[in-house]
Amino acid sequence: MQSHLTAAPPANQSELEKESFLHQGMRLPFVLIVLCFAAWGLAGNLTDPLVSVFGSVFSMSAFQSSLVQFAYYGAYFALAIPAAWINSQLGYKGGVLIGLLLAATGGFLFYPASIVMTYAMFLIALFTLAAGLSILETSANPYVMAMGPRHNATRRLNFAQAFNPIGSNLGVLLAAIFILPHVNPATAVDRAALSQQELESMQSMELQAVMGPYITLALLYIVIAIAIAMVRVPEHEGLMADRKREVVKLPGSRLGRLLKNRRYSFGVVAQFFNVAAQTCTWTFTLHYITENLGVNSTIAGYWLQASLLIFLFSRFIMVGLMGRFDPRMLMTLMCVLGVGLSVFAVVSGGVAGAIAIVLLSACISLLFPTIYGIALEGLGQDTKYGAAGLVMAIVGGALIPPLQGWVIDMTSARVSYLVVAGCFLVIVGYGAYVLRHPTPVSTSAEDIA
Repeated sequence: MQSHLTAAPPANQSELEKESFLHQGMRLPFVLIVLCFAAWGLAGNLTDPLVSVFGSVFSMSAFQSSLVQFAYYGAYFALAIPAAWINSQLGYKGGVLIGLLLAATGGFLFYPASIVMTYAMFLIALFTLAAGLSILETSANPYVMAMGPRHNATRRLNFAQAFNPIGSNLGVLLAAIFILPHVNPATAVDRAALSQQELESMQSMELQAVMGPYITLALLYIVIAIAIAMVRVPEHEGLMADRKREVVKLPGSRLGRLLKNRRYSFGVVAQFFNVAAQTCTWTFTLHYITENLGVNSTIAGYWLQASLLIFLFSRFIMVGLMGRFDPRMLMTLMCVLGVGLSVFAVVSGGVAGAIAIVLLSACISLLFPTIYGIALEGLGQDTKYGAAGLVMAIVGGALIPPLQGWVIDMTSARVSYLVVAGCFLVIVGYGAYVLRHPTPVSTSAEDIA
């Protein structure tokens, strides 16, 4: 009798599934995957201050120390295609687990790196960490989208991505509390005057402080991986990583079609410079603040923290503004503002310039998802491969920071923000293009037929 009363008609059950945020039984897996979004944000911005830290510890130039970002974002570029292959073979859950375990391995490598005390060993550890995070990010995004009905997949992904800047802020806070206060303020000249034994003792204490948060992070990744591995995920068709379906053969190669689509190809270029602008802004905030305000790295770390908080809140503000304004226009105007703030920081210096640097995060906040969405419009069955190209554009975060580091070595941290202004100018150009060409060129089978 009880079973008769509680049993729902199949039609009603189907209707409930359609209206739900998640598929039945997906709540716990979803929560665990959302934790991953915060986890890779934490690692990314825990790494940003290391450019300044390693520059001080190893008495290196800004160009040399910026290789931290080259190793980190270079791994994202190198692992994008292998990540796609892993997902096709093992599914999204398998990709997430491999990504977490590889990232944990990178975190644990900070222990031997702190013993060896060589810059190269730390770069290897960072590359391994970022390689795991590249696989994790490539897997987690479509995994979240597949955990519920197709019609609210974008909403579900936006919710998950909101936790990324929360992790980013925690990363900077951890660096400000556990790493930066333990970096000796001694200059390169002061360190050169020390005996070899005294120098190694100082470096050992500094690098032990660097090691601690990354070992903790590695343990966190292991715990999340174990939890995800133990949780049963209900079978749903959308969770198949590479479900075969009928594909209409289109003329020309996929790469050729993507390259000829100016809205897409220009979008990849814009995404390259967007990630470059973001990475350069946050990486060299410490350099700008310490140079212009004459404060130590700990105080400068709090300025970076403020920058990331603005980024976090601006994300939600921009989502609200997009409901009232054209995203293309909003993107263009924010990048024009970004150019203005960057140039002002170069000309002004002091506290006013520092505030301008912090406010750049508001300009950056909407760029990645907006460029991503605009560039993918109308790609049809080429969308999946187009998305891979946009992810690989993250390599901008590896290639441009060393250029800004070189400018710092040649001039000053103030002047170096002309590089950031140039990055914003490229995106302004993309915004102007899509405003002039509002209708995307479709590559769907229906339009070609």
